[in-house]
Amino acid sequence: MDPIILLTQVGEAGERAMALEEGADDYLNKPFDPHELAARIHAVLRRARPGKPPLTTVARLACGRLSLDRFRVGAWLGQNELPLTPKSILLLEYMMTHPDELVSRERLLDVVWGWDYPVRTRAVDTRVAECAKL
Repeated sequence: MDPIILLTQVGEAGERAMALEEGADDYLNKPFDPHELAARIHAVLRRARPGKPPLTTVARLACGRLSLDRFRVGAWLGQNELPLTPKSILLLEYMMTHPDELVSRERLLDVVWGWDYPVRTRAVDTRVAECAKL
């Protein structure tokens, strides 16, 4: 059965408890913060895949022939190590730990660079282009 998160304005404790007892996996009252919803979706999906550790905790990530080793801080395509800058590796790591997500440039600047983005920054584009050349 697929995970279920209820998004509703009904907020009485008894109603929330009943929804959870009847099979909902989580509950969020409207209005809600989109970042909280995303975090709750990730948490529910982690619980829906028992036996598999969350991607944010594994030492080595892989996607096809591409792999990233967090301990050695490097990326490989097959047997060839990729000459990536530290920021490019952080960007790759973030994208590999958030598969199937549409991530905005602003979100990447916030989580990878750790600062509020200037209006016209192309830092993300530059790093993505760097990886695409490989």
